[in-house]
Amino acid sequence: MMSSGQGAQFAGAMTLLRDCVGGEAGQSLLIVSEPEGSGFYDDAAPKVTAAAGRFIGMRVYQTQSECFLATAEDRTLLLELLRGFDHIVFFSRVGDQIRFTADKDMPSSTMCYTLDLEALNSAFGTACYHGMCAIKEVIENALLAAQHIRVSCPRGTDYEGYPLWPTGSATEVRIKRFPMLVPRPIPAAGFRGKIALDRFLVGTGSQFYQPYHLAIHDTVFAHIEDNHILDFTGPDIEVERVRQHYAHVSQLYGIDPMYVHSWHAGIHPGCHFQSKAETDILRWSGTAFGNPRILHFHTCGNYAPGEISWNILDPTITIDDVAIWDNGMLHPQRLPGVESVLECHPHLLELYCNPHRNVGMESLVEA
Repeated sequence: MMSSGQGAQFAGAMTLLRDCVGGEAGQSLLIVSEPEGSGFYDDAAPKVTAAAGRFIGMRVYQTQSECFLATAEDRTLLLELLRGFDHIVFFSRVGDQIRFTADKDMPSSTMCYTLDLEALNSAFGTACYHGMCAIKEVIENALLAAQHIRVSCPRGTDYEGYPLWPTGSATEVRIKRFPMLVPRPIPAAGFRGKIALDRFLVGTGSQFYQPYHLAIHDTVFAHIEDNHILDFTGPDIEVERVRQHYAHVSQLYGIDPMYVHSWHAGIHPGCHFQSKAETDILRWSGTAFGNPRILHFHTCGNYAPGEISWNILDPTITIDDVAIWDNGMLHPQRLPGVESVLECHPHLLELYCNPHRNVGMESLVEA
């Protein structure tokens, strides 16, 4: 029997292992973490998860990875290491780098975006995983059926269209996300308008390059039609810096710098980031995007997630004239079919009504 102290310490780990991973007694679990002191994940979250796994009778193994995969050989070696386990849990950025892998033999795998024990045991890590998946499905159904979607923000974003979903099965990550953070990416094809870029551009976790982010000192507008950036406008100095950054990253990987692949907004009201984003941009970019206050685009490269992310604060997203995201507040109860989900998970409705608002960025009103 679990003591009250263990219950509090293991709360998020149990949600992870039982609800998301689907772990059972007797099954093998490999926990992949980064080297201690790497500064991205804390050391406590993977250790507590390992202890929770042993408590429920799983055969737990632990290994450390590099912080990121630098070469194709590194990727191949990692995938070989994962074979033979029932479940893999990543407290490591390498999980993000292989989330679109085509390896059908990879075991059941989960990428954790709870970067420390506080996040794991907060409403972010303990909110019902199945309930969040059900809300994600309702949102995706609304997006798939939408005739018109419009995105705006306090900085001047004005972007709208009709999503041209690809035929056949949708491209989704092969690795489960914990917690559930975002719906399926919405293709940029079928949309046009302008996106307000400010504060910074940052990488997507696909590759790690230098400089990984670019500070933006005054708003630059990206003008988009379908999958293409037509132009950047704004203060000349800032526009030139943005263009040079795109040229630099695209040359590193031989990719189309002006390609816009897709976008989506966060759906988890418990997601939060306590520090100012710019003080720890790598950690911020690895978790904060799951909060409904942030919508991000995948750009620079004709694949998901691309190499440069745009992050829009406090978006309003209307689906057929209904504001589902309203100035950074997600209102799933405005969608048809969500009533039964929220009746089964009333704590999620309470969380949506009282969401975490600290995402490490100030709004236009707060600035």
